[in-house]
Amino acid sequence: MLDGLDDIDWARLGHAYGAADDVPGQLRALLSPDQATRDEALGDLYTNVFHQGNRFEASAYAVPFLLEMLAAAATPDPAAVLGLLSALAVGHDEGFLPEGFPVAEYRRAAEGGRELLAAKPPPWTGTDESKKEYVEYTFVESLSAAEQGRLWAYVELAVYDAVRAGVPLFRTLLTHSDPGVRTVAAYALAWFPEEAEGTVPALAGAIDAAERPGVESTPGELATMLVASGLLGAAPDVRWLADPRPALRWAAAIGRARVLGATADPATVDELLGWASAPPDDAGPALVESDWVPFLDGDRGGYAGLAARQLGPQHEDRAFDALLARLPTVSGERSLTVLGVALRLAFPDGPAAGTPVAALPSRQRRLAEVLGRSTEPWLIDGQEFGNVAMLVGEYGLPSSREAMRVYLGGVP
Repeated sequence: MLDGLDDIDWARLGHAYGAADDVPGQLRALLSPDQATRDEALGDLYTNVFHQGNRFEASAYAVPFLLEMLAAAATPDPAAVLGLLSALAVGHDEGFLPEGFPVAEYRRAAEGGRELLAAKPPPWTGTDESKKEYVEYTFVESLSAAEQGRLWAYVELAVYDAVRAGVPLFRTLLTHSDPGVRTVAAYALAWFPEEAEGTVPALAGAIDAAERPGVESTPGELATMLVASGLLGAAPDVRWLADPRPALRWAAAIGRARVLGATADPATVDELLGWASAPPDDAGPALVESDWVPFLDGDRGGYAGLAARQLGPQHEDRAFDALLARLPTVSGERSLTVLGVALRLAFPDGPAAGTPVAALPSRQRRLAEVLGRSTEPWLIDGQEFGNVAMLVGEYGLPSSREAMRVYLGGVP
């Protein structure tokens, strides 16, 4: 399965921590019969070839071996391998939702990047660990900002195209015996719009097959297939909006909003905005595992809030109301998602630094008031969340709840 793995000069390839000579061992460990060994190897690969969403020169070289593992029936955890491949293809998906992956933009941005990569010196392979990242760092820093952009766009596009070679395999996995594999396969296929002509029919066939009597399928896998179809340009049938399973109504609204946009029907709009205003699934009854979808790490309400902006200006007031209803109930990354959309709607002309509170337009004042009286949006795991403070501050509003309350004329 891994023939040719040692033929690659991994020491000359870079990842997040310098030379990639540790990658072959980590790839082999993914085939270990021991779960703990596999988990450690997977974590190491996420750390070095997918570091905080970034991809590196070595990442593209790892992909063909991951695809070989995925195709082999004996691979112990194909869903985990497929999840890593999906992450390598596009990074963190919140940057591309609700529109989908802008591959044409990436291809334009990567022009000239191949030549820049060819000029990069090999990573440090000596015994001084402190120099492992230094050589590549020095080279990258010597480039202009524009050159750096082309270089990293090319690196990421090379990884994307390496994963794209697995699209035919991903389609076959839509009928895998494991619903977890089927779910992640649909998620992976959503990011390759250039392959939509073959993928949309494959998704439609998988949805039909999953709904046949006697077939054991989960709402989560079907919902993932519906959203993937929408991201690839095929609106889910309106019948899904009346389905008794909440995950499928959500997915239908997401997919239809993506394709229909401002022409979306009232039922789609109502369903979508209902989700955009709802508290997180885990704030009420526990989310059923079979309902989970991979998009936005399972944050269905957050995804609905992002998708609300596709409905057009005629629904902006309702969308803003929905976001303000959800905001007090979320924290951490979910807070960032809601705030990002709400701030753009409230500040269409940019920041309002120095504006007295009495002079704020209605949306801006209402948003400030919600932030002033709500604790959760400012926190992550019970601690102050600096990313939220920075985001709010970028729009000219006070960057802490205490300062916001003073600004609003309340007691700090």
